[in-house]
This record gives sequence, structure tokens and C-alpha cells, in this order.
Amino acid sequence: MDWPAVAAAATIGVAPTMPIAVTLANRVVACSAAARAVGVRRGLRRREAQARCPELHVVAADPARDARHFERVTAAVDELVPRAEVLRPGLSVLPVRGAARYFGSEQAAAEKLVDAVAAAGAECQVGIADQLPTAVFAARPGRIVEPGQDAVFLSGLSIRQLAAEPSLAPADRENLTDLLWRMGIRTVGQFAELPRGDVASRFGADAVTAHRIACGEPGRPPSGRDAEDELDAVMNCDPPIDRVDAAAFAGRSLASVLHRSLLAAGVGCTRLAIHAETTNGQELERVWRCAEPLTEDATADRVRWQLDGWLNRRHQQDRPCAPISVLRLRPVEVVSAEALQLPLWGGLGEEDRLRARRALVRVQGLLGPDAVKVPILSGGRSPMERITFIALGDEPVPAANPDQPWPGQLPEPSPTVLLDDPVEVLDVDGNPVRVTARGLFTADPVRLEAPGCTGRLSWWAGPWPVDERWWDAAAEARSGRAARAQVLVGSGGTARALLLCYRQRRWYLEGAYE
Repeated sequence: MDWPAVAAAATIGVAPTMPIAVTLANRVVACSAAARAVGVRRGLRRREAQARCPELHVVAADPARDARHFERVTAAVDELVPRAEVLRPGLSVLPVRGAARYFGSEQAAAEKLVDAVAAAGAECQVGIADQLPTAVFAARPGRIVEPGQDAVFLSGLSIRQLAAEPSLAPADRENLTDLLWRMGIRTVGQFAELPRGDVASRFGADAVTAHRIACGEPGRPPSGRDAEDELDAVMNCDPPIDRVDAAAFAGRSLASVLHRSLLAAGVGCTRLAIHAETTNGQELERVWRCAEPLTEDATADRVRWQLDGWLNRRHQQDRPCAPISVLRLRPVEVVSAEALQLPLWGGLGEEDRLRARRALVRVQGLLGPDAVKVPILSGGRSPMERITFIALGDEPVPAANPDQPWPGQLPEPSPTVLLDDPVEVLDVDGNPVRVTARGLFTADPVRLEAPGCTGRLSWWAGPWPVDERWWDAAAEARSGRAARAQVLVGSGGTARALLLCYRQRRWYLEGAYE
């Protein structure tokens, strides 16, 4: 996961051996070895990372930059061993059998690959195994796994490794590994020992895929198959493309055409070949492999990244020798629509966050810097106090420290909808229920009267007094006794769970648990 830091270093003109962190939404998503050596880790807030390493170079995440700089590495690998496939910028896979025969052994082929990548100005680790996922895990320590020993190599890995590589796992794989960890399954080998049928019935389709990987079997479900030629999307570029902006527009249009064909055929694409032909007959091709079916946006992004990489190669002689006249998208492998499920929002989480942020920045440019605000976790006792809104792009400084103790803080879970509407809480005789100086109800609450939510209470909990600024008699006199209570209005499937707050001698609907 260091490649974004390597690409960032090349962009800002510093050595990759310097402490570098790549951030997304003010959190570290990648860092260099030098940064890790002084305590910088993925997931840290930007401010915390800079506190641990004052000389840290911080660069915003940019997948297009990562792909553009990785193209020179894949080009160098292609010259040595053709048919390399990109899993993500920074990670590629290729068949090694032919290269091992040519160079004499798998070890010799690995050494040649390391030398080729070094000549391109980067460092790499090589892993070799029977199955693709095992080879990816083996690349981290630079291991060559003996034939037939994939399961043995994987057995000692932490179960969390099954969710560590985003190109092999969907965004919610971490939920599975966290659950397995809590169940006492700490290693991949322990997970592999579980019966496949039990895994399928208890954890779902993605768990079966993870179990297949843990057993050293092919990671792709058996439904994966070669695509038909009729699914290819082709564009004759007129005028020919020689600029990145024109390439991005063409990629977006062609991705739309491809996904209409895939939708009509009821399939999703998990391996995509991007093929370009120049006006003088030169042909370029790169294959991208994905853990999940590509969305239209994800396809357009990969086309844009790849064309950007081709058109901006470091050395002039490595670039296309003429403008691109024909662009083709070829699904190399497809799966049936029901074989793999997309995340709720589609695509990869990081890509979606970047795309959403770009859209918000455009809105901010139109309406002003304070027109777009985002919430961050803050300290406080009430649900509203625990949220601080800041302008997009500002340093995420909460109004109060959320890590400090907050006696009387509302316990989890918090309401999903925050409100502030006056309501009436009545007892069995229809009289208003209040909170006494001792923090007790004056009578058992029986009925709630609120706009759009009136009915009998089938359950209640509380009240929980809120003792704030008890030393300030004037402040307490102004606000009066405060307390919170949880109630359930109605019963059965139509019941609603609500949070009530008693302040200034009356009740308010503070939140709803939807």
C-alpha cells in the first residue's frame, strides 16, 4: 500500500525515502516506510500524523496520479514478461511459468523483475504462488511458495489479512474478518478448517470467496467466464486523441456504451482490457483485474487513468508515436449479475469518496467557502453537542474534545435523526409529567403528544438527570432542571423509539431511532 506515497513523492519532487503521507478526508491512507518508522499509520488524523513527524510531507490522495506513475513500471515489466494485469496502481500480476522456463527458475525470473522495476525508478517485492491471492500475500515478505503449498503458507497469516488488500476484497470484507476475530478465529488456517457449507449458510457469498482463498483455491468464483466479442465497445476517435482531457471524455462515453451492453447481457465485468490504436498502427493494451464487477464510473476512471499513463510516459520514446485513433474496451472476464454483489453505493469506497469530494468542492466554488459544511465528531453530552459542523476543507477541529470524559453522556446508540420539537408527556389522568428536583418523574408517563407522533407509550426508560454547571446558580436558574428519557410510542411493527429531553420546565423531542 506504499505506492500512493511513492507517486506523491515523484509529484512533489522529494525522494521516496523521505517521510510522506497521503491523506483522504484528513486521514492517512498511505505512508512511506520512513513515516511508519516514526509512528505514522494508516487511519491517523492528519494533525496527529504531523505531530508524530513534524517533517512529514502531506499530499492529498489522487488515484489518477498513482496510475499515471505506475504505468512506467508496468511498461518495464511488459518488456520483460508480457501480459501483466493491473490489480490497482502499485500492484500487478502476471503468469510466471513461461518466464521461469526462459530464465531458468522462478527465483531467477523474480530477480529479473526486481531489476526491471529498479531500472524504471522504483522498488518492488515479488511473490510467486499457485493462486493469484496467495501470490499477492506472498509478495509482501517477498516469498516464493512451493507448488501445492498455498494453504500451508496462508494458514499462519492473521485472519485480518483477508481484508487487507482492497483489490482482492470488497469494501465490507473487514466486517467479516472482525466478526471471525471476535469468534476466536484468529488465523487464516483456522478459517480454512471450517466446512464450506457452514460458512456459506452463516456468512454469505463473500465469505465463501474468502474461504476459497484461505484454502488456496482460485479466488474467483466458478461463475467467472470469458466474455463474448459482441460485448466489446469500440470508438473511432475523430479527431484522434493526443490530450488527456479528450481521453477522459472518450473514456466516459465508451464506458457508458460498454455498460449498456453488459446490462443487456445480464453480466458484470471483472477483468477489463483497454486497447488503443494510433493513427500509424501502433497498438497498446493493458488489462485491469477487479475483485468486484466494475461500475460505469469505475470503468471510466480506469480508462482515464490508463490513457493518462500512456500519454504522459516519462520518456518520449515510450509514449504513443502518434495520436490515438481507435479505442476499444474488451471485457476479458465476466460474471453473471447475481454472482457478485456490489456495495450499497457501488464501486470502491475510496473512489466514491474522492468523487463526492470533487463534487462538493465545485459547489463550494460556486456558492462560497462556508456554503458546504461537513460534520465531525465532537465532545458533549447531548447528541447535538457531539457534532461540530466545519466548512469543507477546514482543519477538523471539534468544538470540544470527544476523547475527554463526559459524565452523563447519552449512551450508545445515538439517535439517527436529530430534532428539537416541543412535545407533551402525559400521565394516566392526562396531566403533564415533569421531572422533580430529585431527578424523578412526577408520575409514570403514559402518553406522548407530538406533531406526527401521538400515542400511548409501550415502554420508557429514565429519566437521566443532566447536571451541568451545577456550581453556577444563575445558569441553573435560567435553564432549570434538565433530564433525558427514552420512550417507545405504539407497539408492534409501527412502534417508534424516541429520545426526549426535559429542559426549561418542558419536554422536547430530541431525536428518533430510525
